[in-house]
Amino acid sequence: MRILGIDYGDRRIGLAVSDASGMLARPWKVLQHNGSIRGSAELLASVTDVLSKEEDGLGGIVIGLPVGLDGTPHKQTIRVRELSGSLSRLVNFQILFQDERLTSREAESRLAVTERNWRKRKVKLDAAAAAVILQDYLDQQAASVSRSR
Repeated sequence: MRILGIDYGDRRIGLAVSDASGMLARPWKVLQHNGSIRGSAELLASVTDVLSKEEDGLGGIVIGLPVGLDGTPHKQTIRVRELSGSLSRLVNFQILFQDERLTSREAESRLAVTERNWRKRKVKLDAAAAAVILQDYLDQQAASVSRSR
């Protein structure tokens, strides 16, 4: 089953999906939204509905949790938690959080390797950041499985 990764921002929502084995994340798409938590949750619920009906299905959702570099919560942390609460009332999937510190910077660096034009990179950045968030989660899960063996 695949996992959906979400990078929630004030204007855009970056999405990434894992492969069916849950080992690799890839950027998928960027959704525009109006900033409404409820509207964003409904939009994401429709996305999860579509993914869950596909052959590989959907097994869970990972949302990037924004915190300061020192780990303290801020305004966007609260908005992401509100989104998670709204989304959990609309879907039947486990929703997990993944620390998203410096993921946009890492995504920008990765994109810069293949795309020199910053305008073209900017269009892809949110989905790439979602892929970094999701890959971090997948890597942590794989590491915890290997430690328990």
